[in-house]
Amino acid sequence: MSEPDNSTQRLPAVEKSPSADLEPLSSATAYRPPGSGGRAGRFWSRRRIPAGLLALLLLAAAGVLLYDVSAVRAGRPAMHWRRVVANDLATRPLDNIWIKVGAGVAMAIGLWLIVLALTPGLRSLLSMRRDSPQVKGGLERDAAALVLRDRAMEVAGVQSVRIRVKRSRVKARARSHFRELDDVRADLDAALDAGITELGLASSPGLSVRVGRPARKG
Repeated sequence: MSEPDNSTQRLPAVEKSPSADLEPLSSATAYRPPGSGGRAGRFWSRRRIPAGLLALLLLAAAGVLLYDVSAVRAGRPAMHWRRVVANDLATRPLDNIWIKVGAGVAMAIGLWLIVLALTPGLRSLLSMRRDSPQVKGGLERDAAALVLRDRAMEVAGVQSVRIRVKRSRVKARARSHFRELDDVRADLDAALDAGITELGLASSPGLSVRVGRPARKG
C-alpha cells in the first residue's frame, strides 16, 4: 500500500497537554469500506517466547524426573528433593498456606497460558481489506497514524495534531491558530475520513475529531 500522493510539506509542531485547549469542538463519524474478496481476520501471534519457556521448563523437569527414576531402578536412592516432596504431599494438610500458594501460582500460570492460546495478540497490526482470498495484508497502527497526521496537517488552520489509531476508533486532537473552529473541524472530518478509507482497513473504525485553540502565552 502506498501513502497518499499529497505529502505534507511541514512538520507538526510540538504538542502540549490537551488541558491547554480552549473552546474545543469535537465530532465523531464512521466510514464503511467497500466489499472485499474475503474475510480478513486478526493476525495471530506465534507466541514464541512463552512457548519456548514452557517447552524448556517441561523438558528440564522431565529430564530430571527421568534421571531420578532411572537411578532408583538401578538400585540407587532417590534424590533428596523427591523424597521431601513425596513426604510433604503425604503428610502436609491441604489447607496449609504453602499448598494454597502453590495451587494459586499453578492456576495463574495455567490461566495465562490459556489466554495466550485463545487470543490472537499482535494488537498493533491492523488487518486490511482482502481484494483476493489468497492475499492477507496488515498495517501497523503507528504507520497508519503517521499517514493520517500528514493528511491532517494539510488542512488549512491546523497548527498541530495528534492522531491515535485504535482497532475500533481513530482519535484526532488538533489545534488551530486561525480560521473558525467549525470550518477546521469540518475539513479535518473530510480529510481524515478520506484518509481512513484509503488505508484499506478491513474493519470500520469510527472517527473522533476534536479541535481547540493553542494555549495563550502569558
